[in-house]
Amino acid sequence: MDFARARISMVESQIRTADVTDPALLRGFRETPRERFAPPALQPLAYADIELEVAPGRFLLRPRDLGKLLQELRPTPGARGLEAAGATGYGAAIMAHAGLSSIVTLDADPALTAAAGIALKASGAGGVRAATGDPARGFAEGAPYDLIWVNGAVEILPDALLDQLAEGGRLGVIMRAGAAGAARIYTKSGGTTSYRTAFDAAPPVVPGFTRAPAFVF
Repeated sequence: MDFARARISMVESQIRTADVTDPALLRGFRETPRERFAPPALQPLAYADIELEVAPGRFLLRPRDLGKLLQELRPTPGARGLEAAGATGYGAAIMAHAGLSSIVTLDADPALTAAAGIALKASGAGGVRAATGDPARGFAEGAPYDLIWVNGAVEILPDALLDQLAEGGRLGVIMRAGAAGAARIYTKSGGTTSYRTAFDAAPPVVPGFTRAPAFVF
């Protein structure tokens, strides 16, 4: 399979057509080999318009959804980033092209952290650290962050992630309610956070970000 050709086709037919126009992010999608962030059996599907389950409950987002989410965060050079539930770190690799000073891609499974480290090194993504920890608790060691995003949908947004957002920082997340979902961009100003709805999307919910079932008498 010609991965390089498939990568360009993904950018032109899935990402640019979804109004993703940020030059740094488009360069990231063009230059980052998505197949390296997937297990061998899934590499032929790396550029399909689907979520790829790279580990149980962990996905690479659809290219369209990831591109729109990262663009809505308005990345700027020198910013500090945290990718929660980053799986193999593909989103962090894309964001590295925007000139962030540092990025942590965080997941709970040490095997995923190891896989992320290998893929990031192979793709030449600089300034990205793969760390192991509970994504719902964030990564306090590197806080506060100017940009935080969750690689997948959530039903609840833990306070820990908002607490680790710097003043003026932005947090991107896709909120699911049943079958429907929409991306929200949270902004912290004056110590309080507010959000706006950015676009519709409904990827799988990340384990650990689910709402507890309501008890019915």
